[in-house]
Amino acid sequence: MKTDALIIFTRNPELGKVKTRLAKTIGDEKALEVYKHLLLHTMKETKLLACDKFVFYDTTIVKNDIWPEDFYQKKLQSGKDLGEKMHCAFEFLFNMGYKNCMIVGSDLFDLKKEIIDDAFQKLREKEVVIGPAEDGGYYLLGLKKLNVSLFKNKDWGTSTVLADTLKDLNSQSVYLLETLNDIDTFEDLKRSNYKILQKKFN
Repeated sequence: MKTDALIIFTRNPELGKVKTRLAKTIGDEKALEVYKHLLLHTMKETKLLACDKFVFYDTTIVKNDIWPEDFYQKKLQSGKDLGEKMHCAFEFLFNMGYKNCMIVGSDLFDLKKEIIDDAFQKLREKEVVIGPAEDGGYYLLGLKKLNVSLFKNKDWGTSTVLADTLKDLNSQSVYLLETLNDIDTFEDLKRSNYKILQKKFN
């Protein structure tokens, strides 16, 4: 077993249940199409990473989808809110014996394999690695050990998440990656580097 593990949080791609803020501008069907592109991009950028990879679905584990089981182990998220779900996922992998655990979402066209490789390298030197998002949250969190406070008392999905998380880490060594743009709204999509969708939906 490798010492490094990557958690990928996904939503099952169902009409009307993904990218709801984006859907207010472009509609449910196009928002679902954008999310499917996001999932495919995330898979392509993580598939060849030299770590064990776990896809955590939000409602149902799907066989024979875009996540090949030769590369990804499939699990189900558990918990009431995002914080509790992330806590449970990290706890599961640390209990399996992994030493460096990292989580990413599936909302970033700007996410690259090299960024995650760099994050794992920095996690060998620091206690915590965080990838800040432009909206005040974070797109990546890497830990060497479980820290329950990181997953409690946060207004998930708001601009305060990163600042509140850093407050919980004031006595630990933290490395901040480059800030990236995750896709929640139409403005986010217009700012993204994914030119195909920019041309299609602008």
